[in-house]
Amino acid sequence: MRNVEGNRSLTVWIAVVLLVLLAVEGLTLVSLQTFLPVHIYVGMLLLAPITLKLASVGYRFARYYLGDPDYRAAGPPPLVLRALGPLVVLSTAALFGTGVALVFLGHTGILLGLHKGSFVVWFGAMSVHVLGHAPRVVAAVRERIPGAGKRIVLVGASLAAGLAIATATIPAADHWQDQHMRGYEVG
Repeated sequence: MRNVEGNRSLTVWIAVVLLVLLAVEGLTLVSLQTFLPVHIYVGMLLLAPITLKLASVGYRFARYYLGDPDYRAAGPPPLVLRALGPLVVLSTAALFGTGVALVFLGHTGILLGLHKGSFVVWFGAMSVHVLGHAPRVVAAVRERIPGAGKRIVLVGASLAAGLAIATATIPAADHWQDQHMRGYEVG
């Protein structure tokens, strides 16, 4: 059961980090024209922590469905959240995939439309996901599970990798903004 608790703890802590970073990303939408560089930077920074969250949840999913007795005993998430899982994963991939494509390929009507559309789907799915898991997250944040140091290193490494990715893409983001944002109002 210790492995299950450690996995749950990692998932909770990376979720808390993501919630904070996603809130910052959301604040940039207040004036995207003004905050586009921050929007792109934070979006790129989010890639590594999102990957860690997907890996942590994916590991739990695999262990449960492969019949690991500890994971089976811990049980699955509530049915609604389980059913919502594929939409959360697919809309996250669509949102961040189109965001990365926009940075490197530039503004195109269809790509921007896909990014905006995937945001609407993602926001709805993610809102239900966050609200559905909030009570467990609040309780789990207070728990002290052995192996916290390893989990802190993983979360820190994902943030460091995200910062490296975001920083490495500054020139591409600057080029995109220079080429496509002069006089263009993002809507």
